[in-house]
Order: sequence, then structure tokens, then C-alpha cells
Amino acid sequence: MSSAYQAPTRGSAYLGLAALLAGLSMVSPFSIDTFFPAFKAMEREFGVADWQMQQTLTAYMLPYAFSAVFFGPLADAIGRRPVILWGLSVYTLGSLACVLTSSFGSLLAFRAVQGATAGVGMVVGRAIVRDLYHGPQAQRLMSLISLLFGVAPAIAPVVGGWIHVALGWRAVFGFMALLGVTLVVTSALKLPETHPPQRRVEFSVRTLTTISLRVIRDREFLLLAFAASLMFAGVFCFIGSAPTIVLDHWGLDETQFIWLFLPVVAGFTVGAALSGRLAGRIAPMRQAAIGFAIAALACSVRLLLHWQFSPLPIAVQQGLLFLTGIATQLVFPVLTLRMLDLFPEARGAAASMQTFVSLLVASATIGLLVPLVQKNLTSLAMLSACSVWLALILWRLACHRAAGEAGRVDVVERH
Repeated sequence: MSSAYQAPTRGSAYLGLAALLAGLSMVSPFSIDTFFPAFKAMEREFGVADWQMQQTLTAYMLPYAFSAVFFGPLADAIGRRPVILWGLSVYTLGSLACVLTSSFGSLLAFRAVQGATAGVGMVVGRAIVRDLYHGPQAQRLMSLISLLFGVAPAIAPVVGGWIHVALGWRAVFGFMALLGVTLVVTSALKLPETHPPQRRVEFSVRTLTTISLRVIRDREFLLLAFAASLMFAGVFCFIGSAPTIVLDHWGLDETQFIWLFLPVVAGFTVGAALSGRLAGRIAPMRQAAIGFAIAALACSVRLLLHWQFSPLPIAVQQGLLFLTGIATQLVFPVLTLRMLDLFPEARGAAASMQTFVSLLVASATIGLLVPLVQKNLTSLAMLSACSVWLALILWRLACHRAAGEAGRVDVVERH
């Protein structure tokens, strides 16, 4: 253990810590997914086209990616708690501003404020997990957090749809503000400080920049970061095009987004549960190999079926999304822990750089690629398949590099 805080290993305290860390990670998916059902109404009120409304996601994702660079190193320097508390407080204010906005331009600006701060819980939360736990225990907690976190994308559009229908789209952002307040208060009362002063790095721009650059320049880290990000993009491209899929392709209404999100989240949940069960029973990279194999198969079959059958039955599409969700959760915790373990003295920086890469990939997927392909489900399936296969290739390159480094170390030790 790396701090004076006595980390719980079981019971209500352990589950409470997992639930809080999962809640901190849920801020981002709630900020992305909750207002999907209100897209059409917001387009009408502001008089913008659907591609312009899509930029409310880009305006959120880009600041999210770049701000993530700073949260981890800052948490390495001043501690985990203050970074989370201040970040969530600013997020809450940004959400309230979205409620009161009077123009589309200001909405984009306040979405940027949300994006710049929504990732603080996800980034610092990963470092907290690795502060407290090691080996299979760390993988189990990461998987449990993923299990709880997996509920968010399913709940968010459903909750957002009903809030929008009952109270209008501004109330959806009011709900986000309420979530922010709840997490600020709960974190202030319950979140431990897991990074004690004696383990902190110097609080200077030069030191923090040097550490971050050392992380991002590591080739194995970069390969793993892009592999994890592209793996998730294989699913995220469907989440990012949810309004078009649900309302246009599937012909459903604003309260039926669960038809798309439920199979994804069910897959995430099953995959996270499996990851927790497999922790300590099989080698982590063996688990990742299984996940990659399932994802590559599911995405390839989806693409082939869309080519041959049009329209493809919704149930078949849901089943393939379910399999992809399982695969993603088998891969993601393993790759995340490996990246954190590459830099044990700078876990916050490693978590930040991982999030930075993942958000860049997600921003490019949602802001650039999804608008180009979402009108055609075959093209969307092609994007998903390309993402997963590229992720598989990068992961294999990372494994070869790690094996080469281990071999060189072994040769040096023998001599």
C-alpha cells in the first residue's frame, strides 16, 4: 500500500469507495449522453442544423481531452482530493450556465467549460485505485468500478428523455448540475486522500511538464493508449451517432434510446464482471487477447451482415453491440493498469496522458468521422471494424515491444 489511508478490501466500506469512484467516472458519460434525446428540440430552438448540434459534443470533448493532461500531474503534486473538489465545482457552475444560456454560441462555450472539468473524476480516480491496490485486487476494483460505471450510458439517455419530455431540454442540464453538487458534497465527506505529501512531486510547471512528456514519449505507453482508445471507439462511434440511429434508422422516439444503450451497457456490465472474476486466474494479457478476439469477430460479422442485408434487424444489431461491449471491458481494465504500472511514481500523469489520448480519439470519432458516416449503417460498421482491428494491431506491437525490453533486461542481468 502506498499511503497512510487503510484501504478497505471488502464489505460496505469497499463497496462505498467503489461506488464513489464509479460516480466520479460517471460525470462524463452523463454529460455526453443525457441530452441526446433533446437534440431535435434544441436544433429547432436555436435554428441550427444537425451537424451544428453535433458540435456540442466536439465543444465538450476537445477541452476534456486537453484538460485531462493537467489533472493527473496536478494531483501528483498537490494531492487527489483538492483537484477533484475544485474540478467538480467548476463543472457544476458550467452546467448551471448551460441551463441559462440564450444563444447557441454561448451554449458551445459553456459545454466547453463542462468538458474542461468533467474528466477530473475519471482521471484522478484511476490513480486512486492504483494508489491503494495492486495486482489482481487492483483489477477487481477497476472492473467493479467499470461494472457500476457501465450503468451510466444506459440510464443517461433514458433519464434525459423523460426529463426533456416533462420539463424541457434546459432541465436536462439542471440535472447535470445536481449531479455535480451531489458528488462535490459526497467527495468532501467521504473521499480519502491517497497520495500523501511525502510521495508528491514538486509543484512547478517545469517538473510537471517534464514528467508528462516522459510518459507520452514512452512507445509502449503510446501503443497501449491508442489501442485502448481505438478499442473503445469501436463502440463509441455508435454512442456518438445515437440520435441518428435511434430516431432515423430505427424509427424510434425520444424516450426509446435505451434500445441502443441497453445492449452496449449490458455488454459492458457482463465484460466487467468477467474481468473481475478472471483477475488472478489467467494472465492479464491472455484476458486482453480474448477480448480483442471477440471484438474483431463481432465487428467483422456486423460489417459483413450490413453489406449483405439491408435493413439488418435491430435485434441482430443489438446482439453484436452486446458482444462488442463485453470485449471492450475485458480489454480496457488490463491495458489501463499496465499503463499505470509503467510509471509507478507518476500514476496521475499516466492516467492523464491515457485520458488525453482517448479523448483525442473520441473527439475525432464524434466530431469528424461520425458525421460523415452516420447516415449509412454500413459505413458506421466499417468505421467500428477499422477501429477495432487497428487497436488489435497496436496492442500486438506493444506486446512485442514489452517482450523485447524484458529480453534485453534479462540479458543484462545475466552478464
